[in-house]
Amino acid sequence: MRYRPPLARALPLLLGALIAGPALADKADPVGEVSTAFKLFGPNHKILVEAFDDPRIDGVACYLARPKTGGVKGGLGLAEDPSHASLSCHQIGPITLPAKLKAGEEVFDVSTSLVFKEQKVVRFYDQKRNALVYLTYSTKLVDGSYKSAVSAVPIMPWS
Repeated sequence: MRYRPPLARALPLLLGALIAGPALADKADPVGEVSTAFKLFGPNHKILVEAFDDPRIDGVACYLARPKTGGVKGGLGLAEDPSHASLSCHQIGPITLPAKLKAGEEVFDVSTSLVFKEQKVVRFYDQKRNALVYLTYSTKLVDGSYKSAVSAVPIMPWS
């Protein structure tokens, strides 16, 4: 067996992450954006608003607002986006729950750095209150805890 230095072993993983990273964001529809800081070189810092539907439960749509780093690094896709985001989910049609729902099932994710950092959205079912609960969090540990936001969708009759 031929020796391969650690960088040579990691290179295929890094290339795969670069190729797959932008594809993750394709699951969301862009709704709008606002510039938050002017950058002389490269794009401005922004807050993006994206919408996505729950892939397993018809009748639920979520809106995620998250920062996007600008500047030269951001324009080249080399910057790490900040870890905070906000989330708002709503019933937009009749909801029929599947027979089984996995607690904490991932319903959306988007890459927020070159490698290893994502903004994820997971779903829980609160049976006692008959509501779907959506949690978004960044996979990067910030000051000892993950930054997160939550939104609940009470399941109501739809006519």
